[in-house]
This record gives sequence, C-alpha cells and structure tokens, in this order.
Amino acid sequence: MDAFYASVEQRDDPALRGRPVAVGGRPESRGVVAASSYEARKFGVRSALPMARAVRLCPELVIVRPDFSKYAAVSRQVFQIFRSVTPLVEPLSLDEAYLDVTENAWGLPLGVDVARRVKERIREETKLTASAGVAPNKFLAKIASGWRKPDGLTVIAPERIEMFLQKLEVDALWGVGPKTAARLRAAGIERLVDVRTADLEILRRVVGSWAEGLQRLAFGEDSRPVNPNQERKSIGCEETYARDLAEMETIRQEVDALARHAAEILERKNLLTRTVTLKLRYSNFQTITRSETREPPTRVPDELAQRAVALIEKTEAGRRPVRLLGVSFHGLRPIGEAEPGDREEELPFSDGETSASTSV
Repeated sequence: MDAFYASVEQRDDPALRGRPVAVGGRPESRGVVAASSYEARKFGVRSALPMARAVRLCPELVIVRPDFSKYAAVSRQVFQIFRSVTPLVEPLSLDEAYLDVTENAWGLPLGVDVARRVKERIREETKLTASAGVAPNKFLAKIASGWRKPDGLTVIAPERIEMFLQKLEVDALWGVGPKTAARLRAAGIERLVDVRTADLEILRRVVGSWAEGLQRLAFGEDSRPVNPNQERKSIGCEETYARDLAEMETIRQEVDALARHAAEILERKNLLTRTVTLKLRYSNFQTITRSETREPPTRVPDELAQRAVALIEKTEAGRRPVRLLGVSFHGLRPIGEAEPGDREEELPFSDGETSASTSV
C-alpha cells in the first residue's frame, strides 16, 4: 500500500488531501513519525524521524495522531482481496504481502494481469492505491514493488533480471539496512553486483553468516517460497516518555504495565511465551535489551510482569534517566501445541502419518 496510514487519513479527511501529513506523536512529547504522505516526503519527512525534526524540515506539516484500529480494519479489507485471489499470501506487515499467483482465482497466466486486477479491486473497495512488483521470486518482487511508487506496477521478466540488477545500489539487497550498507561501501562494495565478486571474508566481517546468502541474492537467486503460515516471532509494547524517568518506582510501574498489556495480546492470540525481553533507552539515546528465558512457556500476566520488572536490575535505570521502555515476548507457541518430544512414539505398524505446526 502507498503511504498507508497517511493515505487512510487523507482519504477520510478531505482537508488533508494534497497537504504534507505525518501520522505520529506530537513533537513536544518526543513523538516520532509513523508514516508520512508523499507531499511530506518531498521535504525529507520519513517514518521513524523524530517529529520535532520533521516539523523543522516542513513547517506546514499536519500532524495526525494514529488510529491503529482504523488501519487494521482497512488492512483486513486488503488481505481479504489478496486471499480471494490466492491462498498463498505471506503477510509482511499490515499493508504489505507476498502473493504466489502461479495459480489464481481468475485463471490468468500472467502475473502482471493479476497484479493489475488486484490493484483495481483495492482502489474500488478501499479508495486507496497500492504498488505491485511482479517477478520470478520474492527478493525481486519486493524491490520491484517500490520502484515506481505511488500507484506503481513494475515487472521484472526473467530475461530482464540481469539488466535490472545492474542498476541497483548495494542497499537494495534484502537485509541490508543503512548501517550495513555504510560498512559495505567502506569496504569498497558500492553496487549490488559488486557483492558477487567481493572477498567472502570481507563480506563475513560485515554481515556474518549471511555472506553466502547475500551473494546468491546479488545474482537474483531467491528460493524462498511464499509461506502463508509464517510463525509469529514476537509480541510486545513500548513507550517513549515526554519526560525522562528517573525514579525507580515509576520505572517499575511502567514496565509492569507494559508487560501486562503485552500479556493481554498473548491471551487474545492464544499464545505462550518462553522469553521475556526488556528494552530500555537512556536519555543519551543509548538503547539496551535484557532477556530471560524459562521453561515451560506461560502467559500468566503476574509471572510475566514480575520477570520483566526483575530485568530492570540488570540495567542502570534509577542511576541514569530513561526515555523509552519496552517489554516483548519471544519464543512463542500456540496453546495446545505439543512440545518437542511430547508426541507418543509411533508404533512399528503405524502408517507414518503424523500431524505437525507489529509486534504490536
């Protein structure tokens, strides 16, 4: 989807159309930009930017508080459209997904025709625009989807893959963010195709065990299937405070509340967790995490809150001011799913058929 949160707000409020809009918190309360309209992006206003800086870049910026329940409702509409076309839909976020349209509800042989019809249905049913990338694999399709935003449609046919890859900078590679890209450039690896001939030891120093995978992507190779049953990795909540927290008792209360809020999400999703992680950012923007793992997994709010609060002792909170706190749960599994080793051993005469399985 194109500038999803901001586009939803512009759709619902005609006074916002054509104006630079940022969805997020207030600048005076250390808010950050969650999403920006294309009008705002012309001024350099991007997601994750501190709102105070966004206002300096664009004095005419209109700030709208986020309404995540509204965005979730629109997301459900969009994903219903996706799943009516193919069951092979792998969500990436509220507004983005991979679709394998080799088989599709319309029986269309060309992915570009499927993409065009999906875009039309999204526009008709939500009054919003989406951009699509059509390619032989996920890596290429992801790049293509952002190539001509907004309302774009880019196709990378097999015979055009090499020509397309030759145009790209190294940060086009999946998993290469700004910091990794800077380290690669410092090592003389500027373009995507430079990764192909880079010394493997240099690559390993920059990206670790992902070096070989990065080289395969640099050749346009990606064998990952579209997986409609992606396992949820984590659930959590965090809060940035208008004023730094200095009192230990206040910090404990905040961590307790965040843990209980995240535990409510576990309850709604019927999940258990093994690992509790505390995220903490000091007033100088240094960010740390502390984690603790226990067996068996649980979702009991009192226990999870107690574990999260105990992790504060492994930080300098109370001695140093704190501007952000977060609690997240990892190592999730659905309630009722058997633990490894819990299943009864199959008898010799068995037929062999057994069953298997925004962060908020």
